Amino acid sequence: MRSSKSILLYTAGLALLFSSCRKEEWLNPQPSTLITDATAFSTPERIQNQINGLYASMKASRYYGSWFLIVSDIRTGEFHCSNMNAATGSTMYSMLPQTTTSDVGDIWEAMYACINKVNVFLDNMDKGGDAVLDANTATSYRAEARLIRAITYYNLLQLYARPYWDGNGSKPGLPLRLTGNTASGNYDLARSSVADTYKQVLEDLDFAEQNLPASYSSAFLNTVRAHKNTAIALKTRVYLSMRDYPKVIAEANKIVSSSAPFTASSGVAHKLEANIADVFKPPYTTTESIFSMPFTNGDAPGNALSRYYLPGTGDGGTASSNGAGEYSLNKVEGIYASSVWASTDDRRGLTKIGTSTGKAWLTKFTQASPYTDYVPVIRYSEVLLNLAEALARNTNSIDVRSLALFNAVYGRSNQGASLSAASFANVSQYLDRIIEERRIEFLGEGLRNGDIMRLGLTIPAKSQHAISAVAPSAPEYILPIPAAELILNSLMENN
Repeated sequence: MRSSKSILLYTAGLALLFSSCRKEEWLNPQPSTLITDATAFSTPERIQNQINGLYASMKASRYYGSWFLIVSDIRTGEFHCSNMNAATGSTMYSMLPQTTTSDVGDIWEAMYACINKVNVFLDNMDKGGDAVLDANTATSYRAEARLIRAITYYNLLQLYARPYWDGNGSKPGLPLRLTGNTASGNYDLARSSVADTYKQVLEDLDFAEQNLPASYSSAFLNTVRAHKNTAIALKTRVYLSMRDYPKVIAEANKIVSSSAPFTASSGVAHKLEANIADVFKPPYTTTESIFSMPFTNGDAPGNALSRYYLPGTGDGGTASSNGAGEYSLNKVEGIYASSVWASTDDRRGLTKIGTSTGKAWLTKFTQASPYTDYVPVIRYSEVLLNLAEALARNTNSIDVRSLALFNAVYGRSNQGASLSAASFANVSQYLDRIIEERRIEFLGEGLRNGDIMRLGLTIPAKSQHAISAVAPSAPEYILPIPAAELILNSLMENN
């Protein structure tokens, strides 16, 4: 495994610049050896290509391409491991990672590589990029870079730090690196607190909201490139993780109308897609898709969601839609087995039963190699459920608007059906149902681990493999810090 120091040095260089931003090449740049560090920020086109490269860094195989999402889900009991192979995540699935586990180091490395590229970009904008661009463009590019840094630090927190509720953010967070590393040096840096790390995330997102464009010229760019509503939507997720429900409400109200049908009245006109299946089909650019990572024929994400979750051709996979069948849906303890997920729910149509094994497979991501599914970062349905939950928790009631938001998501996949306040014995039961709805709606999209963390829930047992439940107080609740980071950063402390 490469050390964290080596990845910082490797990713800091500006040797990889990128080709034009035609749609088929967007975020799939090709390296150029003709542009040197001295000229990398010398023209608007080259700076534009650097921005493209920052988005491309999010598509690393151990980040959104898509190992971070897979690990975030297979820990949680929603999936069943088919072969218990350490090379395909069984150590994480079994809740037994160590500091030397490759997955622990690889995810950390990929995310800090992304952060360092952002930092190097921002440093070089300060050194000369501003002189090349008009002020508005320069500020907008900074905003895009800082949003990428914010979501990456937030994602790291969900795996490698204690939840915010534990000590109100006082527990160790992350080494908060805000300047780029381009040469050998002293990389010792102590962990900032969880609260300070979240503070930086929010500062970056606030800057992004203030300085990003309201929209772009096409649905494609509105999906794959950050705009104002992207920053706002992500802030609803961040504040929910902090249990700051008034802030969730304040942010969500910027892009959610007061009553149904819920839409964003400014910027990109986000709304729920009428048919959820269309969100996961080409062209993947519905107004529900606030921010997604586009994968193309030029990408080769070895950990693609479709590869891991789809069955092979011997169990119902087809020539154009098959995978390795690494993880099926947990038919015993997962949300797939829940009675609240009706058999007539349209989201059941995003699963299938294996023709030979009888296993249940997630078919939300369908494109066989080359894996060209877009990977959602955040969808409008999440903003609606974030707001629904925050309203109920903030008022400690089955709030009328909260219930309408819940029903918008639930009804979309249940032929317009709705639940009433009388459907629940009390607000606690209603809140439990919101969480169940999140488990159904975002199955396989990497959100379940974060929900478990922020709610202080026990990570469920996986009885089919005799894997015990993990209590919030257990060391295994979060990942250890990678061995390479502990060795090379003398100020780093392990979890």
